[in-house]
Amino acid sequence: MVNPVLIVGGGIGGLTLALSLHQAGIACRVFEAAPEIKPLGVGVNLLPHGMRELTELGLQERLARIAVETRELCFYNRFGQFIFKEPRGRYAGYEWPQLSIHRAELHQVLLEAVQERLGYDAVLLNMKFASVKQQADGVSAIFANGDVFHGSCAVGCDGIHSTVRKQLFPGEGPPAYQGINMWRGVTRMKPFLTGASMAVAGWLEVGKMVIYPIANDLDGDGRQLVNWVAEIQSPRNVMQDWNLGGKIEHFYPTFRDWSFDWLDYAAMIRNAEQVLEYPMVDRDPLPYWTQGRVTLLGDAAHPMYPRGSNGAGQAILDARALTGCLRKNENVENALKEYERARLQAVNDLVLMNRANPPDAILREVWRRSGDKPFARIEDVIANAEIAALSESYKQVAGFSREALAKRGSLV
Repeated sequence: MVNPVLIVGGGIGGLTLALSLHQAGIACRVFEAAPEIKPLGVGVNLLPHGMRELTELGLQERLARIAVETRELCFYNRFGQFIFKEPRGRYAGYEWPQLSIHRAELHQVLLEAVQERLGYDAVLLNMKFASVKQQADGVSAIFANGDVFHGSCAVGCDGIHSTVRKQLFPGEGPPAYQGINMWRGVTRMKPFLTGASMAVAGWLEVGKMVIYPIANDLDGDGRQLVNWVAEIQSPRNVMQDWNLGGKIEHFYPTFRDWSFDWLDYAAMIRNAEQVLEYPMVDRDPLPYWTQGRVTLLGDAAHPMYPRGSNGAGQAILDARALTGCLRKNENVENALKEYERARLQAVNDLVLMNRANPPDAILREVWRRSGDKPFARIEDVIANAEIAALSESYKQVAGFSREALAKRGSLV
């Protein structure tokens, strides 16, 4: 392949694609609309299926130095009562860890690796995509500043507001908001539970929280940087912007009494260093991602509810699968279609499952069956085997059941 792959968007998916293509000996360039790279968002989880791909790119050790290796996932009701826990990553017998990390740190590792391996001119900033034209032997990407770049194909990695997607589906409309809002924050604090635990508690009608550490011992005093998410049903359909500032007073009243023997959640909110606001949105699954020599990847292809820690991981899997298809097939259009066949239905199923039965459906069932009251024994509310089955079902759909992940070959 003489002409480079043109990657529109320099986020997690776009940079992983660049590293993967370089590893496979395929030329590429990345075009990022932002005029400069700034830290975005807060915490993100990298599950074993995503970490397998980043390990094959030689990044596991670098990421592990600045992340927290998650040991367990724990569920509680809004009264702090224990419901269920399961080991995660290598603690559950996987070959690869589950890492919790600041999104900006993950992005920086990917960016530095791209610059080291492909050169500093591999990522062009302040390149706002305008349109793409297709020819028999390639594509021409046109940018708002008038620059035109020619390549073998174009891949839209430009997120939930993807301009590439708008060109393929011009009448689609805005993302779908279902009345749930999220406030995300980070707080420096002493470790809770094992110090490597991810905890999920409550339910949306009464307030739900997700909390996990993303950096260890920041100042030599044993404190961690802890990521938290507060979710409530809310009419606040704000802009989908990972860096939109949030205000504590808009959600704190729901959680003011959340103080448990294992965590003072209310105090954690009050002591936050940063609070961001984001609506829970996704888009309906698309019937296709590819038109000729143009395709979509990550949130541009399948934005999903951020439940189950799968958004970043699925973008990484897309990047690796697309690279494998381009490496094995000299006909670019056939390769893009092969990529679509490999990924579209699987990810569309996950988008719908994140709406209906994500891992925190366990909390929904306990909330319903307990009548939102404290229980004497969780076994009187729901059987442990039923909880485990809900968890395992999600892993199967998301593609990270331990057995399936161990058996499948490399995507590249």
